[in-house]
Amino acid sequence: MAVLYKFGDDQGFFLAALITYYGFVSLFPLLLLLVSLLGYALQDNLELQQLVLKSALSQFPVIGDQLGASVQSLNGNAFALVIGILGSLYGGLGVAQAGQHAMNTVWAVPRVVRPDPFRSRGRSLLVLVIVGTGLLLTTALSGLTTATTNFGDGPAVDLLIRIGAALFAVALNTSLFILVFRVLTARKIPIRDIRLGAILAAIAWQSLQVVGTYYVGRELATATATYGLFGIVLGLLAWIYLEALVVVLCAEVNVVRAKKLWPRSLMTPFTDNVQLTDADRRAYTSYARSEQHKGFQRVEVNFDQNDGSDRTQPEEEQDRAH
Repeated sequence: MAVLYKFGDDQGFFLAALITYYGFVSLFPLLLLLVSLLGYALQDNLELQQLVLKSALSQFPVIGDQLGASVQSLNGNAFALVIGILGSLYGGLGVAQAGQHAMNTVWAVPRVVRPDPFRSRGRSLLVLVIVGTGLLLTTALSGLTTATTNFGDGPAVDLLIRIGAALFAVALNTSLFILVFRVLTARKIPIRDIRLGAILAAIAWQSLQVVGTYYVGRELATATATYGLFGIVLGLLAWIYLEALVVVLCAEVNVVRAKKLWPRSLMTPFTDNVQLTDADRRAYTSYARSEQHKGFQRVEVNFDQNDGSDRTQPEEEQDRAH
């Protein structure tokens, strides 16, 4: 309940929607860039082109099969390469900037501590490098798994290979989420405070991959002609939004656990006629302090409802030190 209340206080649905927008904008230029690079690098090896492309598109279960079926032969194109780079850079930086905003909001980092526009985009480039490396590793893992299962000794061996690959992917994604959570947050967060959320995010991410692939393969296999491009686009938006919700919710788990923002009063989000808990006070105090815009600005929070003092530990000294 504390996680859900914190998610609502931070307007988590809007944070996820912002990430979804830039994720959607960056996806198609990224695929165009991938196709163009493969056309240059593997122009004389059609079989290897299709293997790499299929492995990469498997990361997008909603549209991967449809796009893979549409690509018959890849040829390098300079114009497509330029458009792909510019579009991917714009969308990718947008995703990273939206991610920074989300993490700083979730952790209630004061605005004065958040990086300026130039440093924030430097962080965003670092995030793109991390995510790009992770995409390359997972693509290689997917291709290796596909090639291994094709030469397996039977269904049992294939199943063991897929289970092992899924566990390795979860471990890899956990490491990536830890790095991304740390880089996206302007405050220095110990690994122990983000480890649980990273594990949950990695498990949920892998589960959505499996569920999405299963649903598309079993339920929508005969519906492409009916729904067409409209259904594919809506499905893609829904899938990206679910992924973004997972990331934001797992970040909220980290914050609630690290700052001990529980238990929360049941009726707190709905009325003022409620007795605030210490966790409520800490949460509302952090929201107010996050609006500090200048170093010489001081934000003090008082509660007139109870006669108890605010026992929250001020974070201003930590933020100024960082």
